[in-house]
Amino acid sequence: MSKCKSQRGVFWGGLLRLPTQRLHRGAAAILGVFLLVALATLTAITIDFGYIHVAETQLRRSADAAAMAGCWEVFVQQDTGEELDSTLPMLVVNSANVIASKNVVGDISPLLRHDDVELGNYHPVDGWTDSSISQANAVRVTLHRGAGANSELPLLFAALTGRGSQAMQATAVAAMLNSVDGFIEPPSVFETRGILPIALDLESWEAAVAASTVDNYQMKDGQVVSGSDGVFETDLYPKGTGAPGNRGTVDIGDSNNSTSDLSRQILHGISRQDFVDLGKPLLFDVNGELHLNGDTGISAGIKDELAALIGKKRIVPIFTEVSGQGNNATFTIVKFEGVRILDVKLTGKKSQKRVVVQPAKVIGRGIKVDWSGTHTTSHLFTPVMLVE
Repeated sequence: MSKCKSQRGVFWGGLLRLPTQRLHRGAAAILGVFLLVALATLTAITIDFGYIHVAETQLRRSADAAAMAGCWEVFVQQDTGEELDSTLPMLVVNSANVIASKNVVGDISPLLRHDDVELGNYHPVDGWTDSSISQANAVRVTLHRGAGANSELPLLFAALTGRGSQAMQATAVAAMLNSVDGFIEPPSVFETRGILPIALDLESWEAAVAASTVDNYQMKDGQVVSGSDGVFETDLYPKGTGAPGNRGTVDIGDSNNSTSDLSRQILHGISRQDFVDLGKPLLFDVNGELHLNGDTGISAGIKDELAALIGKKRIVPIFTEVSGQGNNATFTIVKFEGVRILDVKLTGKKSQKRVVVQPAKVIGRGIKVDWSGTHTTSHLFTPVMLVE
């Protein structure tokens, strides 16, 4: 068998055999190409997945913000005192969209459709339930990419991965909870709780809410004037003797609350030091009661401070019974509610004295939420918070 050499290889038996080194280099080059393609594809997939994750986070953020904006709109509209109708959902959608449009998700600012925004009632135990517009305390927003005005998220390496876009959605629920277990101490000396230190009996409160009292006042252009507004009133000033007429001021602070203390609390709210001086939490016990010392009657010494609140809103303690008399009275508080002060007269004949209030929806700072859902209120709410 003949054998000869050439510059490019070796002829053996009439066949050309290339050197082993060159064969290895060729195989390595082919393998390198495959690895580069695989690495590029993996990198593209990783980048696209990261892009999707960022967009999902942006979508969630936008849905959260839109739900909170919509829920605040519910409170604003309910606070007007006007009859709510089918316009409320539209106003809520508009408010939610204003915020949603300011949050970029991927490559667009998303928009909400009417069906993407729902009004309902949120309970700490039962969660979300559908409700009437007047009873709504929560907004649920479902924000899409891939439905309606918002296209799917376009991916960056569609040509390489074969996946052109990604659909996604996020749902958020914001609510003003009305399960109130009491109030927590302000964290600083600059913060107070807007509680009026004057108690109202439960029977009179429920009569006003049920519209079975009188309706002589209304808010017009920010002022209290005579006239009907559909929200009925009650009187904080004591009428008659004994519960429920035996109303008066309550000591949320030192047991010997002076007129100057009451005046300060009426104008500015319950301070951190008042909580310290109270000596116990301003919370309901296991029986759903809070016992506060007080003083039956309302002194004319606080008439100017009360008059300064006409047209404004405060929180009042609601009691079921009073034991003791004078400054030895003890009020059994069973809930807190929101009111608006409408008229004050604490001079002259006793029959003419009055502190007229009407139920008004109030956002209370420092509320301790009752997550058991036992202590519910109709006119006192927490600030808007995300619950889902």
